[in-house]
Amino acid sequence: CSSDLQTMSLPRLVISSACALGLAFVAAPDAEACEGMKQQTAKVTELNATQLAAMVDGKVEMTILDANGADTRTKLGVIPGARLLSNHASYDVNLELPRDRAAKLVFYCSTSRCSAGPKAAQRAIDAGYTDVNVLKVGVKGWAEAGYSTTRATAS
Repeated sequence: CSSDLQTMSLPRLVISSACALGLAFVAAPDAEACEGMKQQTAKVTELNATQLAAMVDGKVEMTILDANGADTRTKLGVIPGARLLSNHASYDVNLELPRDRAAKLVFYCSTSRCSAGPKAAQRAIDAGYTDVNVLKVGVKGWAEAGYSTTRATAS
């Protein structure tokens, strides 16, 4: 990144400053990115239980991913049809997610206070997935909204 601040336009100055600090940023399509930095444009979309249920009822093609641990799955259950991730922080993207990087993914964890779902979703974005969603209320909020869960089975 250039350090010649006197000849830079404001957008270029902002990008250069972000580069110098090692910060990620979302740039306009015509902006130049820092050498060696990956430009991220995908973001996580938050869903509520009603939205996810409508997608399930409407047979929207998607992969629902449970980022909970075994104890939480035993206690709260699993959303029917969800794939169980091996670990929210270290799951194998190439083995546990669909090959298609444009596939609709919906991650969830236990409750709105849990961060496993959002962290797992961020791993997917970092791996290049572009349609990444999180059920913010988690499996507990799903059940409290009146939707069914199933008992966890071995993944």
